[in-house]
Amino acid sequence: MSAPTAMALPAFPDAHASDPVVLGLMQGFPPAPDKVVNFSNYLQFPQLRWAFSHAREILPTANVARGEGPVAPLLRAERKDIDSLTFLPLGSDQPMTWEQSLAANYTDGIVILHRGKLVYERYFGALDAQGQHMAMSVTKSFVGTLGAMLVDEGVLDPQASVSHYVPELKDSGFGNATVRQILDMTTGIRYSENYADPKAEIWEYARSGHILPRPQGYDGATSLYAFLQKVQPEGQHGQAFAYKTVNSDVLAWIVQRATGQSVAELLQTRIWNKLGAEQSAYLILDEVGTGFAGGGFNAGLRDMARFGETMRLNGRFNGQQIIPEAVVADIRKGASQADFAKAGYQTLPNWSYRDMWWVSHNAHGVFAARGIHGQTIYVDPRAEMVIARFASFPVAANAVIDPTSLPAYAAVAKLLMDTP
Repeated sequence: MSAPTAMALPAFPDAHASDPVVLGLMQGFPPAPDKVVNFSNYLQFPQLRWAFSHAREILPTANVARGEGPVAPLLRAERKDIDSLTFLPLGSDQPMTWEQSLAANYTDGIVILHRGKLVYERYFGALDAQGQHMAMSVTKSFVGTLGAMLVDEGVLDPQASVSHYVPELKDSGFGNATVRQILDMTTGIRYSENYADPKAEIWEYARSGHILPRPQGYDGATSLYAFLQKVQPEGQHGQAFAYKTVNSDVLAWIVQRATGQSVAELLQTRIWNKLGAEQSAYLILDEVGTGFAGGGFNAGLRDMARFGETMRLNGRFNGQQIIPEAVVADIRKGASQADFAKAGYQTLPNWSYRDMWWVSHNAHGVFAARGIHGQTIYVDPRAEMVIARFASFPVAANAVIDPTSLPAYAAVAKLLMDTP
């Protein structure tokens, strides 16, 4: 869920003033009534700053177990020169330091790997090294990777229609779309994620999965699957990239039908068990037990960095080929930049979207998983760098975070390349 263009922001308390520890959110036995974070307010600011690190205490979830193998070590080579690193934010002539950018973007935790070694790690607010955090739409990149793996194995035909795998979607806007169009989000469907529009389909979608409370008299869909069957066609498939979260849940439905396993089980057996993760992860569920593939994954920060390192190393990590090399190559080559440009992402010129990954096509070959409120796994192959970040920015759209985040990441890449 992301807006393509920059926008004027209302005034919010800064990162320190809105820190859930400073505010005393959910502290005490019981917490004071005005300090409680629950299902009714967990997506409001500043309550979301606590909730993003405690989703399992608010919503139903499925476990994604780490397995019984040893933890894949991340050797430490921490650097003291990153906090003072300066850069120019996009559209600004006022330099900012890396350390300042973390507060500006309401960072909850950030890890930088260089050549597989941990060179930087910080935590803020309600998150610590043992905690888990909502990955939001970074989830899509995990699910897209699973889909691409199944295409590579011949389990999924990328040119087959959605209805071939999920007959229930035959009469929906997705029915005659291809698997490839779902993977790359080039479907022509009537669906808006405009948060400023109270009539946008995103609101019923969120309420259908019980991610948001349902108002009195609500008569919409009451499961993710029920909502997907209601989505209507609009325009033509395959003509333009349009970022619409529902594509991810359609893909999840397809891969589950093709394999007979849930998304949580597939994430566990295909990826998480093999990473040498430190912690188990978990996936948010709707009321009928469907995993929220559009944004429901929660995990530890260093484990997210391990997944990013796996992708940087062409799918090989922890002594094994976890993701087929051909799958990573397909992701990294990207998709049509012309199709992507039609979406109007001003902070992402010349990018594209492939297998639910964002691909820069720049000289460093950067590609990334991105989620609202500032979640990311940022992979820079040329700089041999991976950045994993969790955040709780008060506004969902990454367009308001990119002007500080993207040049900051590029500055760190240059620093690491210049002083390895």
